Amino acid sequence: MSDRPSASQANNKRIAKNTALLYVRMLFLLVISLYTSRVVLKTLGISDFGLYNVVGGFISMLAFVTNSLSGATSRFITFELGKGDLSHVEKVFRCSSTIYYVFSLIALFLAETVGLWFVLNKLNFPPDRIEAVFWVYQFSIVTFLIGIISIPYNALIIAHERMNAFAYISIFEGLAKLGVVYLISITGFDRLIVYAFLLMVVQIVIRVVYNVYCKRHFQEVNGAWLWDNEFSRKIFVFAGWILNGNLAVIGFTQGLNVLLNMFFGPVVNAARAISVQIQGVANQFFGNFMTAITPQLVKSYAQNDLEYMHKLIINSSKYSFYIILLIAFPICVNIEYLLHLWLGTYPAHTVSFVMIMLIASMNQTLSTPIINAIHATGDLRKFQLIEGSLLLLIVPIAYVLLKTLHISPEQTLLVYVVIEFITQFVRVWIVYPKISMSFRLYFTDILWPISRPIFILTLFGVAYWYNDYHCSSFIFFLGNSLFCVCLSALTIYFCGMNAKERVFCMEKVNTFVHKIKR
Repeated sequence: MSDRPSASQANNKRIAKNTALLYVRMLFLLVISLYTSRVVLKTLGISDFGLYNVVGGFISMLAFVTNSLSGATSRFITFELGKGDLSHVEKVFRCSSTIYYVFSLIALFLAETVGLWFVLNKLNFPPDRIEAVFWVYQFSIVTFLIGIISIPYNALIIAHERMNAFAYISIFEGLAKLGVVYLISITGFDRLIVYAFLLMVVQIVIRVVYNVYCKRHFQEVNGAWLWDNEFSRKIFVFAGWILNGNLAVIGFTQGLNVLLNMFFGPVVNAARAISVQIQGVANQFFGNFMTAITPQLVKSYAQNDLEYMHKLIINSSKYSFYIILLIAFPICVNIEYLLHLWLGTYPAHTVSFVMIMLIASMNQTLSTPIINAIHATGDLRKFQLIEGSLLLLIVPIAYVLLKTLHISPEQTLLVYVVIEFITQFVRVWIVYPKISMSFRLYFTDILWPISRPIFILTLFGVAYWYNDYHCSSFIFFLGNSLFCVCLSALTIYFCGMNAKERVFCMEKVNTFVHKIKR
């Protein structure tokens, strides 16, 4: 017991370091992504750019299956590492590698038969671009398959909490993609084909780098392929229940898109697409934080250190919520100018859609630690059945309200948010008893602290919008955004943290200031 504080401090330092590395990685890739998207669109042209996304996106539809297997692999490797049994870690890695190679062969067969027929006969593209479509499709298949067999290696790096490897390799990948953008701008060949080919080459190179890194640093990589019935069955069962949850998410997400299209037309779909894109950027900020914490969450459960696990759930819920709040508040206050700056003109309903989706993101910060906790236990059956069923209710309820009460597009999305909030309390009801955590802690240590900053900032936001203080220039936008971030940070510091957390926060700020002065 005497070692627990020092062990917890070491774990906390590791989480902080890994989070910082992941944020550096994210910001670097975000800048590159924004730049390359613009240049690629200009270089390829709208038609070829759309063609690449349609053909490549067709292959990406299988991603929800690989995401399920990836989640299962990460959980089992991390769990066995937490138990300290490296022989079992090696078994899981070797079994999952075998599974992924088998799955990649099945995916290759389907892609080259049914998939190829569908692409060449059912997708709409200019007849003179059939050769380009064929080669883009082939290169996309290889890129996808390389991504599949890389998953166990990525899971191993996350489980060992070597986020520096992710950061450095991702920076290399980003620079390589910048090189791809340059090469397609000077090539004399078909730029669409060259673009798809070079992205495939980058993926192969990254795969080799991950392979070499893992072989040099992790002894469990050096074994041959293995099929172990016990581990393979556990991985498939676990992945199957995650797949069930992913299908539910896909069901209500695409279902809402279809409903909005049926009742309001494609302009509303465009508004939703923009709001989802902004939500995705905001989610990356707390997603990196959760990526750094998840291995510790699983390991603490494997070691039966439930007290530390409860602390991680509480802290990750609060702090990831505060991260989103720091991002969402200035976005909501300046949303009209921000959209105008980014897009020029934008569809109706976009402003309200962005605000609603950011509210949904705040709920996700509370649900993600609970989902990670139930994944740590491995007991998913009841959780996924109930959670998936509740989320799938979003579409029929929204449809009934659209048909009978003729609700607006905003109210349609609010149906999703309300059911998500209800589902969150059901998650707590299912998961907390499984990890011996008190319901009271969810209200006293999570909901009550975050409710105070939300109340204060909501009042300020309402007053701001009521008085019609909208940005009129870029300088005003920057100043207003900085003011909103500072106001959010101060409100979180004084109203969302307890005395101990404030002292810890000031210590970290003072340490950072001293390092800068040196």
